[in-house]
Amino acid sequence: MKFLLRCQGDERQHAIEWENLLNWLEESFPTIDEADRLENEDLEEQFRRTALSDYGSNNATEAATKLMDTLKSSIPMEQKMLTLERATYLDVPELDEQLINWLQEATLSSAVQFKALQCLKKRGCSGTVQLTRMDETVNLLIEETPLSMNEFPDSVNAILEKAVLALEQVDVTMPILVTELWLECLQCIYGTRSYGWMLNEEEYIEDCFAAGLHHTMQLIVYGYAVDDDIRETYGITNEYRFRYEQASRVIREVALYLQDSD
Repeated sequence: MKFLLRCQGDERQHAIEWENLLNWLEESFPTIDEADRLENEDLEEQFRRTALSDYGSNNATEAATKLMDTLKSSIPMEQKMLTLERATYLDVPELDEQLINWLQEATLSSAVQFKALQCLKKRGCSGTVQLTRMDETVNLLIEETPLSMNEFPDSVNAILEKAVLALEQVDVTMPILVTELWLECLQCIYGTRSYGWMLNEEEYIEDCFAAGLHHTMQLIVYGYAVDDDIRETYGITNEYRFRYEQASRVIREVALYLQDSD
């Protein structure tokens, strides 16, 4: 964590929060052995108290009210994401319904929607929410929301794996960039028709989306992509060319959406 603090970023508030957490760890656990003995439930309780103190209250209900006021205000997306992370640790049952209503009624970016779904799942919520995502009306089960890349279906992860293997032959920095882009894409299209296509475990679907991801990544980094070379790399024949073009268009549209929402 001390190393992280030496890495200067643009957001001063984030550095302050890291520093506060480091100070608390050093004061509470003078040795590494003592820190290692900390039980998970004790750590969660510390986070709950931190979430309360962030809103200037020892009363969870009052803190939840202030948290919702923060979410409904005009704050940057990064602050909304941090607020949703804190909401995970507030033990206020009525906050569940308030978060669900806010999620369904507010105009939110796809990334914030996805973070809210993750927050609700961590809080133990279940049931269906109706959202507008990428101009589609979708119904999503809260309890099925992936909390990490490992929780996405194998076919979805296979797409990234194939793109990484091909792109690392082009540029060793590409795997990092394409992984970040893919995660952002998944946050946007989760639950949509395009996401549904990816759940098909036919290998040609994985190849088409991996090639589309490769194509978009090269457009972003280099400003051009050689379509014939990419199709050859992924073994996409004329039979599947239309599906490849569909996949490429979907990923390009998401990349443009992400650029516009920055």
